Amino acid sequence: MIYTVTTNPNIDYYMNLRAPLRVGGINRSGHELLAPGGKGINVTKVLRQYGSSVCALGFLGGYTGRFIEEYVEGLGAESAFTLIAGETRTSTNVLSMDGYVTEILEPGPVICEEEKVRFLQTYTEKLAGSRFVVLSGSSPKGLSTDIYAQLIELAERQKLRTVLDTSGELLVQGVKAKPFLIKPNTRELEYLTGRKLRELSEIREAALQLVSEGIAHVLVSMGEKGMLYATERKCLYAKAPEVKALNTVGSGDSAVAAAVMALQQEASMEDTLRLCVAISAANTTTLENAVIPKEYAAELLTQIQVTEL
Repeated sequence: MIYTVTTNPNIDYYMNLRAPLRVGGINRSGHELLAPGGKGINVTKVLRQYGSSVCALGFLGGYTGRFIEEYVEGLGAESAFTLIAGETRTSTNVLSMDGYVTEILEPGPVICEEEKVRFLQTYTEKLAGSRFVVLSGSSPKGLSTDIYAQLIELAERQKLRTVLDTSGELLVQGVKAKPFLIKPNTRELEYLTGRKLRELSEIREAALQLVSEGIAHVLVSMGEKGMLYATERKCLYAKAPEVKALNTVGSGDSAVAAAVMALQQEASMEDTLRLCVAISAANTTTLENAVIPKEYAAELLTQIQVTEL
Protein backbone atom coordinates (compact mmCIF):
# COMPACT_ATOMS: atom_id res chain seq x y z
CA MET A 1 0.00 0.00 0.00
CA ILE A 2 1.18 3.50 -0.88
CA TYR A 3 -0.15 6.39 1.18
CA THR A 4 -0.64 9.85 -0.29
CA VAL A 5 -1.21 12.94 1.83
CA THR A 6 -2.87 16.06 0.41
CA THR A 7 -3.37 18.57 3.19
CA ASN A 8 -4.81 21.21 0.84
CA PRO A 9 -6.69 19.45 -1.99
CA ASN A 10 -8.86 21.26 -4.49
CA ILE A 11 -11.19 20.92 -7.40
CA ASP A 12 -9.56 21.98 -10.67
CA TYR A 13 -11.86 23.91 -13.00
CA TYR A 14 -10.37 24.02 -16.49
CA MET A 15 -11.37 26.54 -19.13
CA ASN A 16 -9.96 25.91 -22.60
CA LEU A 17 -10.10 29.25 -24.43
CA ARG A 18 -10.69 29.57 -28.15
CA ALA A 19 -8.01 32.26 -28.44
CA PRO A 20 -5.09 33.68 -26.41
CA LEU A 21 -6.11 35.07 -23.02
CA ARG A 22 -7.11 38.75 -23.15
CA VAL A 23 -6.43 40.34 -19.77
CA GLY A 24 -9.14 42.90 -19.07
CA GLY A 25 -11.16 41.76 -22.08
CA ILE A 26 -13.83 39.20 -22.97
CA ASN A 27 -12.69 35.58 -23.24
CA ARG A 28 -14.83 32.74 -24.54
CA SER A 29 -14.31 29.16 -23.43
CA GLY A 30 -14.55 26.35 -25.95
CA HIS A 31 -14.42 23.53 -23.42
CA GLU A 32 -14.67 23.15 -19.65
CA LEU A 33 -13.64 20.37 -17.29
CA LEU A 34 -14.12 19.84 -13.56
CA ALA A 35 -11.70 17.40 -11.87
CA PRO A 36 -10.27 16.68 -8.42
CA GLY A 37 -6.83 18.18 -7.91
CA GLY A 38 -4.08 18.89 -5.45
CA LYS A 39 -0.65 17.35 -5.79
CA GLY A 40 -1.31 14.28 -3.65
CA ILE A 41 -4.61 13.64 -5.42
CA ASN A 42 -2.75 13.76 -8.73
CA VAL A 43 -0.22 11.23 -7.45
CA THR A 44 -3.11 9.01 -6.37
CA LYS A 45 -4.70 9.23 -9.82
CA VAL A 46 -1.51 8.17 -11.61
CA LEU A 47 -0.74 5.34 -9.18
CA ARG A 48 -4.24 3.92 -9.60
CA GLN A 49 -3.98 4.06 -13.40
CA TYR A 50 -0.95 1.78 -13.10
CA GLY A 51 -2.63 -0.58 -10.66
CA SER A 52 -0.93 0.41 -7.41
CA SER A 53 -2.79 0.05 -4.12
CA VAL A 54 -3.29 3.53 -2.68
CA CYS A 55 -4.80 5.10 0.41
CA ALA A 56 -5.43 8.85 0.21
CA LEU A 57 -5.32 11.03 3.33
CA GLY A 58 -5.71 14.73 4.01
CA PHE A 59 -8.46 17.22 4.79
CA LEU A 60 -11.80 17.49 2.97
CA GLY A 61 -14.82 19.67 3.65
CA GLY A 62 -18.15 20.70 2.15
CA TYR A 63 -19.61 19.84 -1.25
CA THR A 64 -16.26 20.12 -3.00
CA GLY A 65 -14.76 17.75 -0.45
CA ARG A 66 -17.47 15.15 -1.04
CA PHE A 67 -16.87 15.44 -4.78
CA ILE A 68 -13.18 14.62 -4.32
CA GLU A 69 -13.83 11.76 -1.89
CA GLU A 70 -16.30 10.10 -4.25
CA TYR A 71 -13.88 10.50 -7.14
CA VAL A 72 -10.98 8.95 -5.21
CA GLU A 73 -13.14 6.00 -4.16
CA GLY A 74 -14.29 5.65 -7.75
CA LEU A 75 -10.65 5.17 -8.76
CA GLY A 76 -10.49 2.18 -6.48
CA ALA A 77 -8.30 3.91 -3.90
CA GLU A 78 -9.00 3.81 -0.18
CA SER A 79 -10.23 7.12 1.23
CA ALA A 80 -9.12 8.05 4.75
CA PHE A 81 -9.59 11.81 4.68
CA THR A 82 -10.29 13.87 7.78
CA LEU A 83 -13.57 15.76 7.45
CA ILE A 84 -13.42 19.45 8.37
CA ALA A 85 -15.89 22.29 8.86
CA GLY A 86 -14.42 24.46 6.10
CA GLU A 87 -14.95 24.10 2.36
CA THR A 88 -12.31 22.46 0.17
CA ARG A 89 -10.95 25.02 -2.29
CA THR A 90 -11.43 25.36 -6.05
CA SER A 91 -8.64 26.27 -8.47
CA THR A 92 -9.29 27.76 -11.89
CA ASN A 93 -6.93 26.89 -14.75
CA VAL A 94 -7.27 28.95 -17.91
CA LEU A 95 -5.66 27.26 -20.93
CA SER A 96 -5.31 29.55 -23.93
CA MET A 97 -4.61 28.67 -27.55
CA ASP A 98 -1.08 30.08 -27.39
CA GLY A 99 -0.11 27.37 -24.92
CA TYR A 100 -0.04 29.50 -21.78
CA VAL A 101 -1.72 28.25 -18.60
CA THR A 102 -3.03 30.81 -16.09
CA GLU A 103 -3.81 29.43 -12.61
CA ILE A 104 -6.06 31.15 -10.06
CA LEU A 105 -5.62 29.39 -6.73
CA GLU A 106 -7.84 29.79 -3.67
CA PRO A 107 -5.99 29.64 -0.33
CA GLY A 108 -8.09 26.84 1.14
CA PRO A 109 -9.91 26.39 4.47
CA VAL A 110 -8.59 26.97 7.99
CA ILE A 111 -7.77 23.82 9.95
CA CYS A 112 -8.59 23.94 13.66
CA GLU A 113 -6.60 22.13 16.35
CA GLU A 114 -9.21 19.41 16.83
CA GLU A 115 -9.20 18.63 13.09
CA LYS A 116 -5.41 18.46 13.07
CA VAL A 117 -5.40 16.05 16.02
CA ARG A 118 -7.91 13.76 14.28
CA PHE A 119 -5.84 13.82 11.10
CA LEU A 120 -2.60 12.94 12.93
CA GLN A 121 -4.37 10.07 14.67
CA THR A 122 -5.64 8.69 11.35
CA TYR A 123 -2.24 9.18 9.74
CA THR A 124 -0.42 7.31 12.49
CA GLU A 125 -2.91 4.45 12.51
CA LYS A 126 -2.84 4.02 8.72
CA LEU A 127 0.94 3.86 8.37
CA ALA A 128 1.22 0.30 9.63
CA GLY A 129 2.04 -2.08 6.79
CA SER A 130 2.99 0.58 4.27
CA ARG A 131 6.31 1.15 2.51
CA PHE A 132 5.88 4.61 1.02
CA VAL A 133 4.20 7.81 2.12
CA VAL A 134 3.94 10.66 -0.41
CA LEU A 135 3.55 14.16 1.08
CA SER A 136 2.58 16.72 -1.53
CA GLY A 137 1.53 20.29 -2.10
CA SER A 138 0.70 23.36 -0.07
CA SER A 139 -0.88 23.35 3.38
CA PRO A 140 -4.01 25.20 4.52
CA LYS A 141 -4.12 27.84 7.21
CA GLY A 142 -4.01 26.47 10.74
CA LEU A 143 -1.09 24.12 10.06
CA SER A 144 2.48 25.15 10.87
CA THR A 145 5.24 25.20 8.25
CA ASP A 146 6.82 22.13 9.88
CA ILE A 147 3.73 19.95 9.31
CA TYR A 148 5.52 17.81 6.72
CA ALA A 149 8.56 17.51 8.97
CA GLN A 150 6.23 16.17 11.68
CA LEU A 151 4.69 13.67 9.26
CA ILE A 152 8.11 12.54 8.03
CA GLU A 153 9.29 11.95 11.59
CA LEU A 154 6.17 9.93 12.41
CA ALA A 155 6.72 7.80 9.30
CA GLU A 156 10.41 7.34 10.06
CA ARG A 157 9.52 5.84 13.45
CA GLN A 158 7.75 3.06 11.55
CA LYS A 159 10.66 2.80 9.06
CA LEU A 160 8.63 4.03 6.09
CA ARG A 161 10.12 5.74 3.07
CA THR A 162 8.82 9.28 2.69
CA VAL A 163 8.55 11.30 -0.50
CA LEU A 164 8.24 15.08 -0.24
CA ASP A 165 7.05 17.39 -3.02
CA THR A 166 6.24 20.88 -1.81
CA SER A 167 7.68 24.40 -1.89
CA GLY A 168 8.69 27.40 0.20
CA GLU A 169 9.09 27.03 3.94
CA LEU A 170 7.18 23.74 3.92
CA LEU A 171 10.01 22.35 1.78
CA VAL A 172 12.76 23.94 3.88
CA GLN A 173 11.33 22.57 7.13
CA GLY A 174 10.48 19.21 5.57
CA VAL A 175 14.00 18.67 4.26
CA LYS A 176 15.32 19.07 7.81
CA ALA A 177 13.52 15.83 8.70
CA LYS A 178 15.48 13.99 5.97
CA PRO A 179 12.79 12.45 3.74
CA PHE A 180 13.82 9.52 1.56
CA LEU A 181 13.13 11.39 -1.71
CA ILE A 182 12.36 14.97 -2.65
CA LYS A 183 11.24 16.29 -6.03
CA PRO A 184 11.91 20.01 -6.30
CA ASN A 185 11.75 21.92 -9.56
CA THR A 186 14.61 24.27 -10.40
CA ARG A 187 13.00 27.25 -8.66
CA GLU A 188 12.37 25.23 -5.50
CA LEU A 189 15.93 23.93 -5.57
CA GLU A 190 17.13 27.54 -5.77
CA TYR A 191 15.01 28.38 -2.73
CA LEU A 192 16.49 25.46 -0.82
CA THR A 193 20.10 26.26 -1.66
CA GLY A 194 19.85 30.06 -1.68
CA ARG A 195 21.47 30.57 -5.06
CA LYS A 196 20.61 30.92 -8.74
CA LEU A 197 20.93 27.75 -10.79
CA ARG A 198 21.32 28.56 -14.48
CA GLU A 199 23.45 25.72 -15.80
CA LEU A 200 22.93 21.96 -15.59
CA SER A 201 26.24 21.68 -13.75
CA GLU A 202 24.95 24.07 -11.08
CA ILE A 203 21.73 22.07 -10.67
CA ARG A 204 23.82 18.91 -10.35
CA GLU A 205 25.99 20.50 -7.66
CA ALA A 206 22.93 21.70 -5.71
CA ALA A 207 21.24 18.27 -5.89
CA LEU A 208 24.38 16.49 -4.72
CA GLN A 209 24.69 18.97 -1.87
CA LEU A 210 21.27 17.85 -0.61
CA VAL A 211 22.30 14.21 -0.99
CA SER A 212 25.38 14.89 1.14
CA GLU A 213 23.11 16.43 3.79
CA GLY A 214 21.09 13.23 4.16
CA ILE A 215 18.46 13.15 1.37
CA ALA A 216 18.91 9.73 -0.25
CA HIS A 217 17.17 10.58 -3.55
CA VAL A 218 16.86 14.00 -5.19
CA LEU A 219 14.78 14.20 -8.37
CA VAL A 220 14.82 17.64 -10.00
CA SER A 221 12.17 18.47 -12.61
CA MET A 222 13.18 21.07 -15.18
CA GLY A 223 10.12 21.27 -17.40
CA GLU A 224 10.86 20.85 -21.09
CA LYS A 225 14.59 20.63 -20.28
CA GLY A 226 14.10 17.24 -18.63
CA MET A 227 15.00 15.81 -15.23
CA LEU A 228 18.05 15.23 -13.07
CA TYR A 229 18.29 12.39 -10.57
CA ALA A 230 20.95 12.34 -7.87
CA THR A 231 21.84 9.80 -5.19
CA GLU A 232 24.99 8.99 -3.28
CA ARG A 233 25.98 6.59 -6.06
CA LYS A 234 25.69 8.87 -9.09
CA CYS A 235 23.88 11.70 -10.86
CA LEU A 236 21.85 11.11 -14.02
CA TYR A 237 20.16 13.38 -16.55
CA ALA A 238 17.48 12.76 -19.16
CA LYS A 239 16.21 15.24 -21.72
CA ALA A 240 12.44 15.56 -22.06
CA PRO A 241 10.98 14.19 -25.31
CA GLU A 242 9.23 16.59 -27.65
CA VAL A 243 5.46 16.35 -27.29
CA LYS A 244 2.45 18.48 -28.14
CA ALA A 245 1.54 19.83 -24.71
CA LEU A 246 -2.06 20.68 -23.85
CA ASN A 247 -1.75 21.07 -20.08
CA THR A 248 1.42 20.90 -17.99
CA VAL A 249 -0.38 20.85 -14.61
CA GLY A 250 0.33 17.63 -12.73
CA SER A 251 3.53 16.73 -14.60
CA GLY A 252 5.66 16.91 -11.47
CA ASP A 253 3.08 14.84 -9.58
CA SER A 254 3.14 12.28 -12.38
CA ALA A 255 6.92 12.06 -12.02
CA VAL A 256 6.55 11.51 -8.27
CA ALA A 257 4.09 8.66 -8.85
CA ALA A 258 6.44 7.13 -11.42
CA ALA A 259 9.39 7.37 -9.02
CA VAL A 260 7.48 5.62 -6.24
CA MET A 261 6.35 2.84 -8.57
CA ALA A 262 9.89 2.30 -9.84
CA LEU A 263 11.46 2.38 -6.38
CA GLN A 264 8.84 -0.02 -5.07
CA GLN A 265 9.87 -2.43 -7.82
CA GLU A 266 13.56 -1.81 -7.03
CA ALA A 267 14.23 -0.56 -10.55
CA SER A 268 17.64 0.82 -11.50
CA MET A 269 18.29 4.56 -11.33
CA GLU A 270 18.32 4.69 -15.12
CA ASP A 271 14.97 2.94 -15.48
CA THR A 272 13.49 5.03 -12.69
CA LEU A 273 14.48 8.26 -14.41
CA ARG A 274 13.20 7.08 -17.79
CA LEU A 275 9.83 6.20 -16.31
CA CYS A 276 9.59 9.56 -14.53
CA VAL A 277 10.35 11.51 -17.70
CA ALA A 278 8.05 9.42 -19.91
CA ILE A 279 5.00 9.58 -17.63
CA SER A 280 5.57 13.26 -16.88
CA ALA A 281 5.77 14.12 -20.59
CA ALA A 282 2.74 11.98 -21.45
CA ASN A 283 0.73 13.82 -18.80
CA THR A 284 1.11 17.11 -20.67
CA THR A 285 -0.69 15.73 -23.73
CA THR A 286 -4.09 15.41 -22.04
CA LEU A 287 -6.39 18.19 -20.87
CA GLU A 288 -7.09 16.73 -17.42
CA ASN A 289 -4.09 16.67 -15.12
CA ALA A 290 -2.63 13.30 -14.06
CA VAL A 291 -4.51 11.34 -16.71
CA ILE A 292 -1.83 9.38 -18.52
CA PRO A 293 -2.19 7.98 -22.06
CA LYS A 294 -0.37 4.79 -21.09
CA GLU A 295 0.39 3.52 -24.59
CA TYR A 296 1.93 6.86 -25.51
CA ALA A 297 3.92 6.91 -22.27
CA ALA A 298 5.27 3.45 -23.13
CA GLU A 299 6.25 4.71 -26.58
CA LEU A 300 8.04 7.73 -25.09
CA LEU A 301 9.84 5.44 -22.67
CA THR A 302 11.77 3.84 -25.56
CA GLN A 303 12.96 7.26 -26.79
CA ILE A 304 14.48 8.61 -23.59
CA GLN A 305 18.25 8.64 -23.31
CA VAL A 306 19.90 8.81 -19.88
CA THR A 307 23.40 10.21 -19.40
CA GLU A 308 25.58 10.26 -16.29
CA LEU A 309 26.83 13.66 -15.21
